[in-house]
Amino acid sequence: MIKKLVLLSLFLVSFVFCDSIKYSPFIDAQLQMVYKMNDANITQSEIKKLVAKQELSYEHALSELMSEKQEYIKGLSFYDSKIFSLKKIISINKRAANSYAVLRDEVQLKSYKVVRSQNIMVRDVLLALDSPNLDTFEKKLDACVSKNQNELKKLYEVDYTDKLALKPIYATLKQAQKNIREFYALKDINNDMINNLYKLKNKMYRLNKYSKYHLIKPVVFITSLGVVEVIDKILQPYGLSVVKLVFIMIMSMLIYIFRKIIYVTLESYILKIDILDRYSHQILEKLRKPIELTVIIINLNMIVYIYNDFSNTLIASRIFNIIYGFLFTLMIYKVLNTVASIKLNEISQNNKKIKNELINVGIKILNFVIIMIGLLLILYFAGVDLTAVLSGLGIGGFAVAFAAKDTISNFFGTLSILFSDVFSQGDWIVIDGHEGVVVELGLRVTTIRTFDNALIAIPNGTFASKDIKNWDKRKLGRRIKMNIGVKYDSKSVDIKNAVSDIREMLKQHPKIATDKTQYKYENIKGAKLVSRDDLDGVKKTLLVYLDSFGDSSINILIYCYSKSVIWQEWLETKEDIMHKIMEILHKNNLEFAFPSLSIYKEPMERDLENDKA
Repeated sequence: MIKKLVLLSLFLVSFVFCDSIKYSPFIDAQLQMVYKMNDANITQSEIKKLVAKQELSYEHALSELMSEKQEYIKGLSFYDSKIFSLKKIISINKRAANSYAVLRDEVQLKSYKVVRSQNIMVRDVLLALDSPNLDTFEKKLDACVSKNQNELKKLYEVDYTDKLALKPIYATLKQAQKNIREFYALKDINNDMINNLYKLKNKMYRLNKYSKYHLIKPVVFITSLGVVEVIDKILQPYGLSVVKLVFIMIMSMLIYIFRKIIYVTLESYILKIDILDRYSHQILEKLRKPIELTVIIINLNMIVYIYNDFSNTLIASRIFNIIYGFLFTLMIYKVLNTVASIKLNEISQNNKKIKNELINVGIKILNFVIIMIGLLLILYFAGVDLTAVLSGLGIGGFAVAFAAKDTISNFFGTLSILFSDVFSQGDWIVIDGHEGVVVELGLRVTTIRTFDNALIAIPNGTFASKDIKNWDKRKLGRRIKMNIGVKYDSKSVDIKNAVSDIREMLKQHPKIATDKTQYKYENIKGAKLVSRDDLDGVKKTLLVYLDSFGDSSINILIYCYSKSVIWQEWLETKEDIMHKIMEILHKNNLEFAFPSLSIYKEPMERDLENDKA
């Protein structure tokens, strides 16, 4: 029975150790270097060379590992069959009371478990490389190493150094001692592997990024060049490498080359939009500079992205997102303003009923909405919780409203002016002692240009509580009123003829409004109990009468309206009338009276003066 057990044990041992490569080419090579370093006859210079060779082997292994990452993960061996076989052998040897064979196989079993734990750790680290950022990868790397250490802690509890001191009388003891040395060497290799994982973690993460873009092989080829290795040592303190510089230059060239292609593509896309067909050229002209600026920012973003090993830091990401949000808002602002300006100008030209200030205020409100949306977008990209901001506005709304009560009052004043139609841009108005022409109606203030060429800004809230006189809210009829004084020695019949001639002259005058003057009234929407003449500002009154006996003249009242309400044309009409009145007075032997004082003496006073004489 014992003989059968021994034969079965030898068969299983031959099955376990039949491979020429015991673990992997890399682990086997590391074992040989560790054996040499543990050799008592090795010198310090030889140890330094071996250490340098070992570090170089880890870097080369990393490059090869990253270039064949998926294949490596699929081909990893976890030694399950060998571990299973060794457990069977140990069980057989225990029953056969072969203690050295049990020692040999137990140590070998632990060696396989060490390598398996290493492979699991490397696999988990490779999978962790796909983390969104380096900080997350470092945390996962710590977790993988901790898991490995916890698993191996139990394997390291037994101390086998006393077994190495025994003389290898038996072949099984000799093999057991060899396995013990190998086990301790694997322990050192495991520690070296962990140290190199931390040492090369940045390079691993960077190479993994290249692997995602299928660039790992050219990167490995470039970095393997001797000249590149020398230059990289100079650039590494600055976070740069030859590979990074090559990719930065290539990316910048591609962005520069495709810049015009992007613009042409965008141009063709905008031209195909039916809604923007009439405004496409103006829109493209307005968008040219923002697009060029966006291309520059994209280029800078890509440079930072490559510099940070194909990843963006949180700060850099937020800064670029804020810039993109600003540029996006600027583009929307320019597009909508271009379309609005062209469209509203067409409306203003084709439909005179639409007020200019309504167009201006509409554009300002549109711009305000765009700016607010852009601000919220920028805040969102900056990492601000918009829910908290909006809820905070609800809580602090009363305080904000109280602090901004004047602003709110002015805004509602703007709406009041727009809907009440009290005045329009270009109207001559008088308010609160200020007189001038309305320049612009804004969201907060209305600007007035006075006749001495000063600019006055009046808050729109003022218009709700002050009287407004609008000289331009009239369509037909600007008043001409004058009193003509003639001398008291004028004959009654001459005065009567003059009054009649002046009345007839005004009726026949082409620039004076009369009852026969035709005027097309505007359509009134809805029912309104108002005078249509007063609503539109139409006056046709014509009055010429002998009015009063003044202190030094007999006064003739002339009261009429010019057809034109424009000041210069009104002055020209008034001047012409005055010339004609002068001709009529001359024709009727009448003279203008001027202020004079006549002294009359009583008869008694005259007699006294004669007596004195």
